Amino acid sequence: MINPMKVVFFGTPDFAVPSLEALVEHSRIEVLSAVTQPDKPKGRGKKLIPSPVKEVAAANNIPVLQPKRVKKDAALQQLREMKANVFVVAAYGQILSSEILEMPRNGCINVHGSILPKYRGAAPIQWSLYNGETEVGITTMLMDAGMDTGDMLLKATTPVSLLDNAETVGERLAKLGGDLLIKTLFQWDNGEIEATPQDDSQASYAPLLQKHHYELDWSNPAIALHNQIRGFYPSCFTSLRGDTLKVLGIIPLAEAYWPQLPAEYDSLAQQWRNVSLSTGEAGEIVAMMKKFGPIVQTGDGVLLLSQVQRSGKRPQSGWDFVNGMRLAVGEKLGALIQ
Repeated sequence: MINPMKVVFFGTPDFAVPSLEALVEHSRIEVLSAVTQPDKPKGRGKKLIPSPVKEVAAANNIPVLQPKRVKKDAALQQLREMKANVFVVAAYGQILSSEILEMPRNGCINVHGSILPKYRGAAPIQWSLYNGETEVGITTMLMDAGMDTGDMLLKATTPVSLLDNAETVGERLAKLGGDLLIKTLFQWDNGEIEATPQDDSQASYAPLLQKHHYELDWSNPAIALHNQIRGFYPSCFTSLRGDTLKVLGIIPLAEAYWPQLPAEYDSLAQQWRNVSLSTGEAGEIVAMMKKFGPIVQTGDGVLLLSQVQRSGKRPQSGWDFVNGMRLAVGEKLGALIQ
């Protein structure tokens, strides 16, 4: 009987779950432990909430480690005693020390959400969409002491559609990552992959997102705002009538985009050809699209607000927003009422 491959898995958010599930489901892999971030307090009651990885591990009777500092002695000793063949990392959230990286015989393999060497760092999916990439992917790599600088093993890609956002792309890439991980582990163990050094001259970075990245400047071009909103979904915001408004879904309106929209938007294209737009200031509502929502002027072009969320309310369609707020042409987003 072939001995199973012994794996310790490091991961925390939803993105990491398909990789852990792929390991659990494989008959020739034994997951010794799942290492994840400590439970975090959420909501008004500050109830401690486990990470998605912890929930999956617990459901599959996998021992869970949650060190505040994985580099500390207690965690190091526990990891050393497991005698794993390989460590697998997918969006864990802590930096692994050189001592940890050197523990397993087959090294530490990372499932990274970009086509390396582009978008090294904490938020590769978000920045890929922000920059308007039409193809994204997963790279499995050998971890080293740098930030996503290790030698590459395998890659897989998927196209990005006009209405994709960070959530939809993240779900696809997470599934792609789980499939690619299994191929990587066995091909690497069998000596069938040649690790490829990254070309640092082609590298770009995807830093952790901050609050200022989410604020919308309507003087920017429509396509730039579109990419910001879908890339940083669901966090982008503006203001209306003195209150904060989250913008969750938008559609850039121009003839070039119609072929990229699903069939349910055919009537939108027909309506658009009959809409007479007045030239407004950046952020101004210049027209309404019946059954769809308000049209907003930007620094170059216009956007349809297809989904929004008012402060303290549930997300709603652009058309429900128009009716509920009794929006009028000429109102302006991003301007606080004095």
